[in-house]
Amino acid sequence: MNPNDKIRDQILQWFYDRNASAKSRRGKNGSEAKISEIKKGLKDSFGLSPKEVIANLTYLIDKGWINESEITKTVKTKEGNTIPSSLTWYVISSAGIDKLEAPSDYSENIRYPGINIGGAGSIITIGDGNIVNVNYKPLHDELEKLKQTIANSNLDDNQKLEVSVDIETLKDQLAKNTPDKTIVGYLWTKIEKVAVISGFHDAITKITPLVSGLIQ
Repeated sequence: MNPNDKIRDQILQWFYDRNASAKSRRGKNGSEAKISEIKKGLKDSFGLSPKEVIANLTYLIDKGWINESEITKTVKTKEGNTIPSSLTWYVISSAGIDKLEAPSDYSENIRYPGINIGGAGSIITIGDGNIVNVNYKPLHDELEKLKQTIANSNLDDNQKLEVSVDIETLKDQLAKNTPDKTIVGYLWTKIEKVAVISGFHDAITKITPLVSGLIQ
């Protein structure tokens, strides 16, 4: 587990709790918070340092778990001049709420609109919005780890994109009750070739038996 995940969970939980108890949009009891309130709240609740807060808040914003908005007002100085003054507010997003709550009919299924995923029995929605049959979740998780490893590797961007697209296409097959064996086998052959050349032997060791069990 990434050591920052615990901090991110704490930050997201703090925003969730604030939103749940809010009596207004902004202000002392508002769902939105200023950075000074966030730093103080997370220090009091979890002992987080300002550095930990900023680094992981930036990540959560980039991933869409937290929304950021800037409000600009005109302020009059003592000299009678007017200058713009900006204040940034932060609030948990609907995606952040969905991540912490149980599955809901209101949760947006971006990839498969119009389909009641929750009523599909063994099909589950995971944190990144992807859909997977619970029977194939171990393979899905290992493929996601491999994709992250590739993203952080020394491969050039074109190679990273090519293999990442193949991984995502293979993961899409794992939403089915019966994935297409030909497609899965073909895609894994391409992905494995890159993984071998790049030295990702640990990933190959974990994924190969899972794929083999699926296509046999």
